[in-house]
Amino acid sequence: MTAPSPSPADPFPDQFARTRRFSLGVPRQFTVSPDGERILFVRGTSGTDPVSRLWLYEDGAERMLADPLGPGFAEEDPGGVPPEERARRERAHETSSGVVSYATDASVRLAVLALAGTLWLVPTDGSAPRRLPTAGPAVDPRPSPDGSLIAYVSGGALRTVRADGTGDRALAGPDGAHLTYGLSDYVSQESIGRTRGYWWSPRGDALLVARTDTSGVRRRYLTDPAHPERPPRELAYPAAGTPNAKVSLHLVRLSGERTAVRLPEAAGDGHPESAWTDRAFEYVVAAGWDDRGPLVSVQTRDQRSVHVLAVDEATGDTTTLHRAHDPAWVALRPGTPLRLPSGALVVPAHPGGDTQGLDLGGAPTPSGLEVREVLGAADGRVYFTGGDEPTEVHVWSYDTAGGGLARVSGVPGVHTAAVGGPVVVLDSRTPDGHTVTVLRDGAEAGRIAVLAEEPLVVPRPLALSLGARELRSRLYLPSWHAPGDGSLPVLLSPYAGHGMQVVLKVRTWWTAVAQWFAEQGFAVLVTDGRGTPGRGEAWEKSVHGDRLTAVLEDQIDALHAVAADRPELDLTRVAMRGWSFSGYLAAAAVLRRPEVFHAAVAGAAPADRRLYDTHWEERFLGHPDVLPENYDRNSLLDEAASLTRPLMLVHGLGDDNVTVAHTLRLSSALLAAGRPHTVLPLSGAGHLVGRDRTASGLLRLELDFLRRSLGL
Repeated sequence: MTAPSPSPADPFPDQFARTRRFSLGVPRQFTVSPDGERILFVRGTSGTDPVSRLWLYEDGAERMLADPLGPGFAEEDPGGVPPEERARRERAHETSSGVVSYATDASVRLAVLALAGTLWLVPTDGSAPRRLPTAGPAVDPRPSPDGSLIAYVSGGALRTVRADGTGDRALAGPDGAHLTYGLSDYVSQESIGRTRGYWWSPRGDALLVARTDTSGVRRRYLTDPAHPERPPRELAYPAAGTPNAKVSLHLVRLSGERTAVRLPEAAGDGHPESAWTDRAFEYVVAAGWDDRGPLVSVQTRDQRSVHVLAVDEATGDTTTLHRAHDPAWVALRPGTPLRLPSGALVVPAHPGGDTQGLDLGGAPTPSGLEVREVLGAADGRVYFTGGDEPTEVHVWSYDTAGGGLARVSGVPGVHTAAVGGPVVVLDSRTPDGHTVTVLRDGAEAGRIAVLAEEPLVVPRPLALSLGARELRSRLYLPSWHAPGDGSLPVLLSPYAGHGMQVVLKVRTWWTAVAQWFAEQGFAVLVTDGRGTPGRGEAWEKSVHGDRLTAVLEDQIDALHAVAADRPELDLTRVAMRGWSFSGYLAAAAVLRRPEVFHAAVAGAAPADRRLYDTHWEERFLGHPDVLPENYDRNSLLDEAASLTRPLMLVHGLGDDNVTVAHTLRLSSALLAAGRPHTVLPLSGAGHLVGRDRTASGLLRLELDFLRRSLGL
């Protein structure tokens, strides 16, 4: 049977676009009250509604608390979203508008949020939301633990206002054009995962505040060529080998007193040496304030040492509670460090072998249990995610009273959770779909509705473990294809980069896209190789010093292994498509191995590794001035003359993560070498392509390019 001819009327690309990759209608950002009685979350009203609302789940029922399109909100004219908030949303890959973040008091009796710079207080008792006056556009508002004060950032200053709207005042700053209090810098948000810049004390009488100085950071200027009348957007972006933002911490009391936290300047004994060694503690990777005081983690510039510090709130002095070192880099586990009421620390550990585990206050997780994230502690238990099979992620709990480990999630899939008191909100993505279950004392007590649309294409992946390295893979074949029908061209569609897996026991947007390409007449192969999470430290760090060689080798090994068992796969017609790291990998595939790969679509490809940020790139390749050979070996510009296959380069002109300079430099090198190629610029698009017509049109154009390039 031959492949059906693609039709412009095929509805899947339009569904993919209007649902923002099937993310609309999905509940997220759960907060559970300490007594487990109230659960707050964010969600739209349908699978195509791009405006998120704030909801409350209580007594087994859902109730909307804040509707940005409701009468009380619509009467206001808040103006535009502040640039700091736009940047935060870009870092978080936010696909919706409206209520995209919120914060609560300790008892979850009230929430606060910012809508286009206006500050709103939302009680959970059914009272109407109230707008609070502020000195300027509000960013990242957070109430004190008792809810009497609201802190927020405006104009680079950290301010507070009373819950009744009176008494607005600046607690810290502003100190200058490039100095901010209470905000996270670019690298901390994008590459480290620290999205916050201030933390309330449990008593509500002081805050731990980050002061960020970007005056020494080099600037980038992003323009929209489709709108030449608009001024360029300035971005403080520390590219590899260039100065970082200077981050310091301060204890700021409501009385007006301020004490600097005395962070250590550099790592001492135990710090691993290498060809490039930088012991300076340039990164504040985590911070918080619990009943025992402020707790801070700092990391060296070369990322080989992390210290966990207790802060004396009276003097600002620090005491080192824990040290971690690694000859490649110290992996940061989200949610750590966590300090238990006993004072014991939950920190990453190696319980045996190569497993990335946890030290649960003196009790290590078992060897073979790969820990992904610490979710929190409640009701005498520590909750975290992990598993012993790379394609599954489960929720686990540890009884700090000595009851041991228990797995909370049951069916195969990818699970996470939010916890409070005896309640666990279990967020589960499985091969059958997406559910959110409310558990009380371990028993199901209700469900929170997932309103996302079901994809029009039903994924039919074949689970594979390929080659000597048992590469976890998924093969998607056309539903209409049967043995003997003839050969199929092969499309590799991996991610394959650090920090992300796509070969998982889930049904999600990328599995639907893979099946859609299969329905157009391809055998689609997706493989997680070396460098991806879930298979231990050695597997993840095997790309240290070289981000391409082993990764590309694994993709080729998986291709040949599956083709050996399936003669219908045509190895004379093989292509790769990808975005971000996998776009970089796709371009490298046709440049380096044209005898294997016959076409590629490379979206947002970071072709010149020297252009990417300090924390992310130096983790793998070191400092470009000290180890230039690593950057030369991993950048694609010098390989442009080797192109002999069709290559489409795609890039959003508004991308501030992987800037369009990467694609323009690669295209220039290809032109200089006389190598034909295709460039598709996406006007106004960022790193995440979310606009309806752009996202749907891009899928169709990719398909057309691949079919023409492979002679289909």
